[in-house]
Amino acid sequence: MKIVVVGKGGREHALLRALSESPEKPELYCFPGSSAIFQIASPVDADGLESLVAWMAANAIDLCVAGEESYLVKGEGLANLCEKAGIPCWGPHLQSAQLEASKEFAKLFLERHGIPTAKASACETLEKTVAAIGGKFPTVLKFDGLAAGKGVAVCMVEQEATDFLDEVFVQKRFGPGRVLVEDFLTGPEVSIFAAIVDDRYLIFTPARDYKRIGEGDAGANTGGMGAVASRKLIPAELLAEIEKNIVAPTVAGLRKDGLPYRGFLYFGLMLTPEGPKVIEYNCRFGDPECQAVMPLVKGDLAGFCLAGAKGELKPELVSFDEGWSVCVVLASAGYPESSHSGDRISGLDSVGDARVYHAGTLLNADGVWETNGGRVLAVVAGGENRHAAVTAAHAAADGVEFDGMQRRRDIGILNFTD
Repeated sequence: MKIVVVGKGGREHALLRALSESPEKPELYCFPGSSAIFQIASPVDADGLESLVAWMAANAIDLCVAGEESYLVKGEGLANLCEKAGIPCWGPHLQSAQLEASKEFAKLFLERHGIPTAKASACETLEKTVAAIGGKFPTVLKFDGLAAGKGVAVCMVEQEATDFLDEVFVQKRFGPGRVLVEDFLTGPEVSIFAAIVDDRYLIFTPARDYKRIGEGDAGANTGGMGAVASRKLIPAELLAEIEKNIVAPTVAGLRKDGLPYRGFLYFGLMLTPEGPKVIEYNCRFGDPECQAVMPLVKGDLAGFCLAGAKGELKPELVSFDEGWSVCVVLASAGYPESSHSGDRISGLDSVGDARVYHAGTLLNADGVWETNGGRVLAVVAGGENRHAAVTAAHAAADGVEFDGMQRRRDIGILNFTD
């Protein structure tokens, strides 16, 4: 089996490693990839979406796995182009990927199908957005488009809203787009992942990520500073409620609206006093949740994804470890406002049984790993219980160093009481 994974970060590194552990030992390729990824997968000779699909067709690729969300909505869409070329793709079509690409599209979908979510209004100008906020804080502002996990601002005070709206409407940091003004919800968050094949689905291991740069959930919002995953993360009865009121209606809604879907769908949820509500959809695995979840997936992930891309859900091909997994992200100096490259990384050979996924690294001419991005590495370890996984992950992360390294030491600890 020949598989191409599309993306270049820590999530794709984790996906590729999980796919490599499938019984068939598939032949792996990646585009655009990275130095670390190319140690387990071969590079693809392409310079864009169209040439990528042409290369896959010419090289008899059996399966394309969409890791990075941007390719799903570029041009005609990765999955759409794969379909035209006769290549099975584990990732949704362009029209379905609007669930992530457009916050307004997703909100209308949720409301249309009666799926619990916060009330919101869409605004196209700075003045209308300020008027919609109406001086009411806290409030949630969402840029209506892809923003690499940084297009959402939870504004506790007016200044935070002012700063975010300046980024959107004045600096145009994320490009053109409207802003959703959304009611502020309270409660713990949880990430649910479903593998969807037309009208069927399988729920993977739940996870929780940590968005803020500082310990105690302080400081600026990031793409994620760590994650914890386990089948025991939330009670079984709560997961059943989420399936009944959110996952199943979403899958039914996709079918009703004529939105073809084969791939992973991420449900970002808030466990409010009134019950679970959808914060957002992502049309792929979360990052860094993927790095925490993948070590808990057992069996034949490659076969599972190939069957799903061809229209057949085969839950018997995979199983899930009942233990815990903790992911600690190591970020570069300046993150998230900026990133730093060229800082030498030491200690990667000291992590023992922990897994290290590379997100922003480069192997230099001397064969030494250097930083090459904001989120640099994810150190992941597991255990039979949460405490064991937390201890193992943080102990492994202690051995890795580079200048300016930022890390949260409360990953897997904050928001837990036991």
